[in-house]
This record gives sequence, C-alpha cells and structure tokens, in this order.
Amino acid sequence: QVQLVESGGGLVQAGGSLRLSCAASGSIFSIKFMGWYRQAPGKQRELVATIINGGSANYADSVKGRFTISRDNANTVYLQMDSLKPEDTAVYYCYSVWSNAANGAPIGSWGQGTQVTVSP
Repeated sequence: QVQLVESGGGLVQAGGSLRLSCAASGSIFSIKFMGWYRQAPGKQRELVATIINGGSANYADSVKGRFTISRDNANTVYLQMDSLKPEDTAVYYCYSVWSNAANGAPIGSWGQGTQVTVSP
C-alpha cells in the first residue's frame, strides 16, 4: 500500500502565501503522476495542478500565474500558492498514480486532505 501524507494547510489572509507538501511512502516502484485537487463546500472536487515524470506541469486556469507545482527527487510533491484569494478556500487533496513493480498496473491513491482557508 501507499500512503500520501499532506501538510502545510492553514489560515492566511488574501494576498498571502502557503506551501503544501505531499509525501508518498510505501511499496512504490515508480510514480507516474502527482497532482493537487481541491474541494470547496458544496462543490465538486476540481483539478488544481498536476505534474508528470519529466516535470511537465498543468494548471487550472483559475490558479495559473499564482500557484506552482513541483516535485523533488524523492516522492514528494509541493504546491506553492501565492496571491491567495478567498475563492481558493477548500480542502486540498494530493493524488498520485503509481505502480509497485516494473510491469505493474497503475494505481491511484488520494491523500487525506488539508484545509486551506483564505480570509478577505
């Protein structure tokens, strides 16, 4: 099994910054994809940013130019969030697609979520 442990959420004023981290651990042979999604109260979960092996990143239009996703050489993904807005308030979830063997089938896993609250 794989565990995704998120950290870095909290309360910040509009215009401020936060940095989220997500560390993957367990029986991982390789990670193919890591990303961040968010879910605000009463809304569906939505994509925020993703990064694939090789470093290619993709962002939701609503966060382009404000958020930056990155990944280190270990199995950790980061989300640097700048110029935060009240509408960024949500629970942020880490998601990863990984395999436990060279020819293993890809498996998707979610983290437990971390709350980000942006006050006006």
